[in-house]
Amino acid sequence: MQNTEPNKLETIASLCKRRGFIFQSSEIYDGISGFWDYGPLGCELKRNIKESWWRQTVRLREDVVGIEATIIMHPAIWKASGHLDTFSDPMSMCRDCKKLLRSDHAWDIFADGDTGGAMADLFAGGAPDIGRVVAWIKGRGKGVAPNLAAVKAPDASIPHLAAGLASVTSSRDLYTLLATPAGATAPTRACPHCGGDMTEPRPFNLMFKTIVGPVEDPANVAYLRPETAQAIFAQFPNVYATARQTVPFGIAQMGKAFRNEVTPRNYTFRSREFEQMELEFFIKPDEAVELLCGRVITLADNPDLATISDAWGWEVWHKYWVEQRKAWIISAGLPADSFVEYWQKPDELAHYARACVDIEYAFPFGTQELEGIAARSDFDLSQHQKHSGKSMEVFDEALKLAANKLDDTAKAAFTEKVAADWTARGKSADAARAFVARLFDGKYIPHVIEPSSGVDRMALALLCNAYAEETVTDEKGKSEVRTILRFAPNIAPIKIAFFPLVKNKPELYAKAREIFSGFQRRWNCFWDESGAIGRRYRRMDEAGTPFCVTVDFQTLDDGTVTLRDRDTMKQERLTVAALKEKLETILD
Repeated sequence: MQNTEPNKLETIASLCKRRGFIFQSSEIYDGISGFWDYGPLGCELKRNIKESWWRQTVRLREDVVGIEATIIMHPAIWKASGHLDTFSDPMSMCRDCKKLLRSDHAWDIFADGDTGGAMADLFAGGAPDIGRVVAWIKGRGKGVAPNLAAVKAPDASIPHLAAGLASVTSSRDLYTLLATPAGATAPTRACPHCGGDMTEPRPFNLMFKTIVGPVEDPANVAYLRPETAQAIFAQFPNVYATARQTVPFGIAQMGKAFRNEVTPRNYTFRSREFEQMELEFFIKPDEAVELLCGRVITLADNPDLATISDAWGWEVWHKYWVEQRKAWIISAGLPADSFVEYWQKPDELAHYARACVDIEYAFPFGTQELEGIAARSDFDLSQHQKHSGKSMEVFDEALKLAANKLDDTAKAAFTEKVAADWTARGKSADAARAFVARLFDGKYIPHVIEPSSGVDRMALALLCNAYAEETVTDEKGKSEVRTILRFAPNIAPIKIAFFPLVKNKPELYAKAREIFSGFQRRWNCFWDESGAIGRRYRRMDEAGTPFCVTVDFQTLDDGTVTLRDRDTMKQERLTVAALKEKLETILD
């Protein structure tokens, strides 16, 4: 599934600024790359996304609780999690234009930019011949990629280019050929901006550093969190001790995270400051489930995911949360056919992960990850136990009683069965035996399923999905293009707009204000008394408002108002009581 419509993204970005969804941060000072501010409609959209997620993930469940942790935490947390040592992207610098970028993004930047477009033009009508290439490097190439080796020395490059063109099959091949000097022993890593020579990639840690306290000393270095998950793991003992929950249960958190992206790009998709919605759902190890239930239900058993079972193993819990996340995404307004599940292959998984599914959406710039659901084993809690010296184990009385019912022979057989299973997965048999000994005492470190979603990415996906243009014709035969954001009503920033037909009739105006005030106490409503009704409708269409209510002279006679539906543009007259009842059904 691929949806590459860069012009659509530009159109949506223009609408977002014009209507107050998203602004470039610090715009009056020429902006700051990778940071975005949300305007009046944008902040309401994000709030609705978060409230919908929190409601479905926490409020409507008895087995999930929430926390709100600090953005700055003890730096040892990031050492334990591996972020200090491994949380990095490959970075390169162009030796000519001095621009920094992620090395693995170079060809994407090339394809999206003017340089890639100029290369593609050379392939119009078939593979380029040497005459067209030479004309390009002596002409247009000077403007779009002045630091290509062939542009700098066109005449000296002609024999080298003539020999190399036979193997060129794509814009990327041609760009590399033009960037590589004659006689070079290896192809040049070409800068996607200017064609210059890029440095070898080197790791660049993505965490933002800061100083805690008045003295700028290495001992006071801390970091802005790059994810919200680690706070959940660090606070697991406290939550477990106070929340009156037993495993399996989850801890959820929403909040800001920060990553010093080398190449922030694609509007708000890849930013340096963003919001996450993360759940860590803690489950029993399969070995504990087997002791308690006598069996472990796997996906091969074709389980009913609608009915949670104590015998579910990690595989089923993981699939269960994939389905739960898909259901929420659909309820937020993304059609089921607009996203896909990508199950990571074994060689793509993190070393501690047993499975990971990426929910990918077809953005205008390509199909990209919207949310990830990972089975992370007991890695996170084990790491924090190791580094902090504090126990992350839980005690399960029922597990201990189940183990006590086994005789020595059964215990030995179970221990060796687990050891063989761990060995087959490349883990230590001795560690397996020590783990089982703790199980027999009723103790284990929970495993975790982690659904992780980005508020900003979800908002962008909903904007892309909701955006539509259609031609409408009025009663007089006049046609115009109507721009609409077809948000789901529960996500729309404004739920209802109220219009008095005219504003110079005190009695009508007062009635309209009275009705508006009554609904405003319940939902986010908008008052608009300026311009013709048709123009007011169009403004609300662009804001994504699902319903508009007009109060007119008939309202004074019989108490009815006109309700107009955004998507169908159909109108109906309802009493205020009937209007409230209808909107309660739809919006609540």
